Amino acid sequence: MVKHRQSDRKYSDKPVEKEKIQQCIETTQLAPSANNSQPWKFVVVDNPELKEQIAGCSASLGMNKFTHEAPVIVAVVLEKQNILSTVGSVIKNKEFRLLDIGIAVNQFCLQATDLGLGTCIIGWFDEKKVKTLLHVARNKRVPLLISLGYSESPTRKKIRKPIEEMSSWNRY
Repeated sequence: MVKHRQSDRKYSDKPVEKEKIQQCIETTQLAPSANNSQPWKFVVVDNPELKEQIAGCSASLGMNKFTHEAPVIVAVVLEKQNILSTVGSVIKNKEFRLLDIGIAVNQFCLQATDLGLGTCIIGWFDEKKVKTLLHVARNKRVPLLISLGYSESPTRKKIRKPIEEMSSWNRY
């Protein structure tokens, strides 16, 4: 499954079954997070009119035009973390919430791949407009969107750094 996960940018118009979307959401519930804080909320947008408006928020300056093809877009809302995670973030100068949603989003995407679906994680979009459309409170962040649907893209060969360049043993 991991070898087949990719950023898909071409989707069929076949609707995604709610059961499959639910399975993807359930995997995020199982994702690890700092002090079990689970600082995320996944907002599934499958209403065609609203989905088209959200797609419009991400398709600007020639970027992310493919979002109009995806039958579903999922907005990832960054929620408050619990007190232990908050204290740890301050003491260690690390934004644990962002690490946590990265793990949860990855699990969502891997589950989607396992179910025969394609995804693309999107960070380039008009966050303010997305928040307005989805009625997300002004004090919250929406750092990521995920396009979701049946991919019409072939699985691409992955071009990655050599293992020796991106890892080492016992020292940097």
